[in-house]
Amino acid sequence: MTTVAASTAAPGAPIVFYDGECGFCNRSVQFVLDHDPDGKVLLAPLQGETFRDRLPDHGPPDLNSMLLLDEGRLFDRSSAVLRVMRRLRFPWPLLGRLGAIIPRPIRDRAYDYFAARRYRWFGVAEACRLPSPEERARLLP
Repeated sequence: MTTVAASTAAPGAPIVFYDGECGFCNRSVQFVLDHDPDGKVLLAPLQGETFRDRLPDHGPPDLNSMLLLDEGRLFDRSSAVLRVMRRLRFPWPLLGRLGAIIPRPIRDRAYDYFAARRYRWFGVAEACRLPSPEERARLLP
C-alpha cells in the first residue's frame, strides 16, 4: 500500500481502477454500480486519463490488478476487492470483512490465478450498458 495525494475531483470518494477491456472487469463495474446505490465508489479504467492524472508516479498500469485509491492510500489485488466490498450494501461488507481473515498471500495467489485466466473465461468487453446520468457521474475517463 502506497500513500498518494487525495482525490480532487470528488473529495473523499474512493476510485476503483480496472482493466477497461476485460469482460469480467466490465461486469464487476456493473456490479459495483448496482450494489452501491449511494454512489460511494467512483470507477475509472487503468488505461484512462484519470489513472494517469491521479497516479502519475505509478508507471504503466498492471492490467492484471484492480487498484483502489481510498483515503490517500493505494490498494491492489485482493485487498482492493475486499475494501470495495465494504462500501457496498449488505451482505457485501460482511463478506469483505470475512474475506480479510484469509491471509493476504493466499488471497493474492487466488486473485492472480483468476486474473491470469479472466480473458479466456470472460473475453473482452465489447459492449457496455448505457449508464444512467447518476452512474455516468461516477465513471471517470
